[in-house]
Amino acid sequence: MEGERRAEAECSSASRTRRDVLEAPPGSGYDVLVDGKKAEIDEEEVDGEEDEEVGVDGFVPGPLIPLKEQLEKDKDDESLRRWKEKLLGCLEGELNDQMEPEVTFHSIGIVCEGCAEIIIPLPVAENQSRVLFFLKEGSQYRLKLTFSVKHNIVSGLNYLNTVWKKGLQVDQSKGMLGTFAPRRDPYEHLLEEETTPSGSLARGIYSAKLNFEDDDRRCHLELDYSFEIKNR
Repeated sequence: MEGERRAEAECSSASRTRRDVLEAPPGSGYDVLVDGKKAEIDEEEVDGEEDEEVGVDGFVPGPLIPLKEQLEKDKDDESLRRWKEKLLGCLEGELNDQMEPEVTFHSIGIVCEGCAEIIIPLPVAENQSRVLFFLKEGSQYRLKLTFSVKHNIVSGLNYLNTVWKKGLQVDQSKGMLGTFAPRRDPYEHLLEEETTPSGSLARGIYSAKLNFEDDDRRCHLELDYSFEIKNR
């Protein structure tokens, strides 16, 4: 038990880029994913930090530390070693001294009930049609993201999707994806369900911009695209 408690205490510092790998910021509404699974979060620890982070404007994160350096600390501690293996599996030997997390988006899918999934590889080819996909008016759909994380933990990955029609902004949605540890296999994440408008005025071509940033304001993807809403 003493070894386990010590491992938990060490994890709070040794595995920290800005905040604990297994801890989602209080009140953020997102989960930490470790190898695609939700990690358990100590409620008492979250409550203890709530006053420090929630509602504080201008929060400045601490300096990044290479994940390899974090994992090499106290490597002789058996409990801590098991925790590291649970976090990264066999990926530890492939880490380098790079501090910045690298997030690569492989594709965006459009999931619509009753229709075949549309998959758009990224980056979009320059000679590809400016209209990436078509949607029926009044239909429900979700965007599915496929992406990889390398080198370090990316914290607070979030998105902002803004839509215009004929130069006027008609919609904007944003949300939190979560915090992700590096791993070999890509992550898949479904965004919240959206409903296309209906009626003659709603039909036509829309332009949009999709941005992905993390808590450190690093932009991991900025995608300009267009889609068309058609009659049923």
